[in-house]
Amino acid sequence: MGAVKAIPYIRGLTGTVLGALGLIVGVSPCHALPSFARQMDMQCIACHTEFPVLTDMGRQFKLSGYTMSTETSNLPPLAFMLQPSITQTSSGQPGGAAPGFGNNNNFAVTQFSVFYAGRLFGPYTSKLFGSDAASFLDKIGIFSQTTYDGVGKSWSWDNTEVRYANLSSFAGQDAQWGIYANNNPTLQDPWNSTPAWGFPFSGSNLAPTPAAGTLIDGGLAQQVAGVGAYAMIDSNYYVDVAAYRTLGSKYQRALGVDPTGETDISGLAPYWRVAYTKPVGDAMCEIGLFGLAASAYPGRDSSAGSDRITDVGIDSMVQKPLGDDTITTMLTAIHEHDKWSASLPLGNTSNGSDSLTEFKATVDYLRAKTYGLAVQYFVTNGTADALAYPTSQTGSPDSNGFILQANYLPFNRGTGPSFWPRSNVKISLQYVVYNRFDGSTTNIDGAGRNARDNNTLYLETWIAF
Repeated sequence: MGAVKAIPYIRGLTGTVLGALGLIVGVSPCHALPSFARQMDMQCIACHTEFPVLTDMGRQFKLSGYTMSTETSNLPPLAFMLQPSITQTSSGQPGGAAPGFGNNNNFAVTQFSVFYAGRLFGPYTSKLFGSDAASFLDKIGIFSQTTYDGVGKSWSWDNTEVRYANLSSFAGQDAQWGIYANNNPTLQDPWNSTPAWGFPFSGSNLAPTPAAGTLIDGGLAQQVAGVGAYAMIDSNYYVDVAAYRTLGSKYQRALGVDPTGETDISGLAPYWRVAYTKPVGDAMCEIGLFGLAASAYPGRDSSAGSDRITDVGIDSMVQKPLGDDTITTMLTAIHEHDKWSASLPLGNTSNGSDSLTEFKATVDYLRAKTYGLAVQYFVTNGTADALAYPTSQTGSPDSNGFILQANYLPFNRGTGPSFWPRSNVKISLQYVVYNRFDGSTTNIDGAGRNARDNNTLYLETWIAF
C-alpha cells in the first residue's frame, strides 16, 4: 500500500478552485506541445532535448506560466497528441492483458489527447478585453490535457494547471514567481527529476506493473485539486509550497475519473519543494528536496479514523550539451512512512505501519537532436504486508530492474507543415527488464509468474501536432 496502487488517494476542494478548474477543462505528461512552439515561434528543440525533457529555455518558459510569446502567431493555443503502440510481454497474460485484448502482442492507441495550452486567451487577449486588461491577463497561462484512454476505452481529464506568473525582487534579488492551481503534485515542477514528468515519459497500459508506489508518485494524479505558490530567486533558489485535497466523487465522475475504492484526504495535504540550480561550466545542475504529508480515509471509509502518509524525496538533474548532442542525468529517491491507524482495524493492512522507498537513476542521451538513447535503473523496497499488496505473490513490494529505450525524432529540427507548424514525432522502442517483481524472482511452488515473465517490449509512435 504505501501510497500503493491498492489504496489510491482522493476528495473535494474549495468552490473557487473547483470552479476555476472546471471552466478550464470543461466536462470532459510537461509535454512538448506545438501550441507552445507556435506561441514562441521556435522549434521544439529550443525548449526540449527529446521531448518532454526540458532545456534551460524550457524551464524558463514553464516558470513564466506558459505565457512567453513572440506575438507572431494568430493560431489558438490548441494541440493534439496521438500514441499508437504495440505491446509484447515475455509471457502472455492468461485471460487477456485487458478487457477486449489478447494474451499478448497487442496493438492499441495508448492515448489520444487534446490540449489547450499557452496564454489563457491565446493571441486574442487585446482584441477581447483591450490592451489595459491584456497587460494583466497575458500573465495567466494554462496547461490543460483531456485524454482518451485506448485501453480503458474512456475519456477523462488529465494533467491540468493554470498559473499567474510575474517578475519581482526578493531581498534585493530578481525573482520569477507565480501562483497556480493543478491536479497532480509535482506537475508544476520545472525539472524532469520529480514524479509527474519523470522518465519513462510514456509506457504500456497492457503490461503488468509492480503493486507498490509512493503516494506522491502518481497516487494522487487527477484525483485532487491543489493551490500553491512558487518563486525562483536569483535564478538559483527555487521554493514551492502548496496544499491538495481530494475532489468530490460527483466532480470526479463528471471529469471521467472513477472514485470507487479511493482513499479520501482528510483536510489538506501540504506539499513543499526546495531546489538549488546553478551552471557548472556548460552544464546546468540542480539538487533539491520535496515532500507531501496526508491524513487519509482508506476506501473513502472514515469509520475508523484516518491513516497518516508522509513522503520525502531528494532529486538531482544535470544537463550538459556536447556539441550538437545533449546528455541529461536524473536521480530521484523517495521514502514513504505509512501509519495505518485506520487501515489496520479495517483489515486493509497486516501491519500497524509500513515503509516504502523508491529509487530511480536515469541517463538520457540525444545525438544530433534526432537519435536518442535512455536507460534507467529502478528499485522499490519496503515492508512486506500481504493485505497491503494483495496482487503480490509474496506480500512484498520489492521490485527492481532496468528500462532501456531508443528514440528517433525525424522532424525534431524542422518546422512541420505550414498550415499547422511545429508538429513533431517521436518513435520509441522501450524494453522493461525485471530482476525482481513484487518480491519474486521466480514463481512460487510452480504457480504464478516469474519476474521476467513480465518483461515488456513496447513500440510507440508519439505524434504531437
